[in-house]
Amino acid sequence: MKRAIVNDITQLNPVPVRGVVRSRSIAELQAAVRAHAGPVSIAGGRFSMGGQIATDNALLIDMTGLDAVTAYDPARKEITVQAGASWRAVQEHVDRDDLSVSIMQSFANFTVGGSLGVNCHGRYVGAGPLILSVKSIRLVTAVGDLVNASPSENADLFYGAIGGYGGLGVIAEATLALADNVVMAREITRLPLSGYKDYFDRHIANDPGAVFHNADFYPPDYDSVTAVTFAKTDKPLTVPERLRPKQKNYISECLSLWALTQVPGLKRLREKFDDAMRLNGEEVVMRNYEAGHHVEELEPSTRAMTTYALQEYFVPVDRFDEFAPKMAAILQKHDVNAVNVSIRHARKDPGSMLAWARQGDVFAFVLYHKQWTHEKARQDVGVWTRELIDAALSCGGSYYLPYQLHATREQFARAYPRADEFFALKRRVDPDNKFRNRLWDKYDPAGPQIDPETPVFRARSRAYWLVPKNILG
Repeated sequence: MKRAIVNDITQLNPVPVRGVVRSRSIAELQAAVRAHAGPVSIAGGRFSMGGQIATDNALLIDMTGLDAVTAYDPARKEITVQAGASWRAVQEHVDRDDLSVSIMQSFANFTVGGSLGVNCHGRYVGAGPLILSVKSIRLVTAVGDLVNASPSENADLFYGAIGGYGGLGVIAEATLALADNVVMAREITRLPLSGYKDYFDRHIANDPGAVFHNADFYPPDYDSVTAVTFAKTDKPLTVPERLRPKQKNYISECLSLWALTQVPGLKRLREKFDDAMRLNGEEVVMRNYEAGHHVEELEPSTRAMTTYALQEYFVPVDRFDEFAPKMAAILQKHDVNAVNVSIRHARKDPGSMLAWARQGDVFAFVLYHKQWTHEKARQDVGVWTRELIDAALSCGGSYYLPYQLHATREQFARAYPRADEFFALKRRVDPDNKFRNRLWDKYDPAGPQIDPETPVFRARSRAYWLVPKNILG
């Protein structure tokens, strides 16, 4: 087993690991965990953005070899799938029965296990965190045991492992509730940002026909939104494909993104021209088609000098009008090279220990931005990120953990007040701290207390990267 360097999609976090194993069965996965005495990390699609997939000198378990559907009951609208399967694979399996995934991210090439690990959400109206659609999971523990967990069996592991970022064990399999694959028509509404909360309450929140909804507000003014809703309809399809075909390339989409972030003044024209073309005309599609976007739609030709990154903030629904202008002011003050901020709504979490919607329904503010990769730029991003976290906390909200680790330990503790309960459970089921990654290296008080955001630590990782491969063995 040779040492390797692993990285996430941003290419900002090279991590030297002892080796990578790709198990083909749950038995192989259990054996790999039992056999390795040192730290173990877990990776799927590698779309987290702050070192959540690995830690130094760990055995990295690549879950993508575990991708089978192990049980399927279309009558009960239920599927059991191994954690390395992509959401697209699940869609392909259930589409023939006019069924669809209940909750997932906007992009279908993420793995099921990765989504469970971060307790993702999407644009689904009346839904929220992924855990709301999970019937049960099977978890490989630090000693290699395979344990069933659900709201009624080993509930502490169920509510700790989902959204637990690989800290308690390896989610090997999950049973998920499915939804109907309905026909939807797209509806576009443009309005001032200050009027969005009222619009959502009146027209979206209680509409039984609304399936997907999000609203984008754009730099540099951040004062208006384009709301996009897909609602059930009896209209004929305008797109005949049931599943979104994967293109050979996404050159036009990537060039448009490059221009928006590089050409001065172009962002001011986005709503008038780019959105007018992209959202022009009637669109009637199947639910699975709209849920099948591919992340390569956003992938640049290189991330060597600049990269794209995500951040996300959650605030209670009644604090929307307080947080939105605070966020806009911070982005403007620091001249953040934002592509857009997407607003979604999510229901309250049912009880996961690291819930980001722990007290009630929330609005999520998803920021997609471009940054330089050099050290000074990373430090600058950290400054305004911590300001945004403070703004969310001041509104009774939180921030999302799968992104760059700029938050202080104090901010983490305030945003996730049940973290002590999570860490206490980890001490019980993983007393030797086998399951680790850079997220837990920084925030787990009993961990190594390494801060991956420090320049010294990053320089050490880069130095390891530059060692000749024959020395790495």
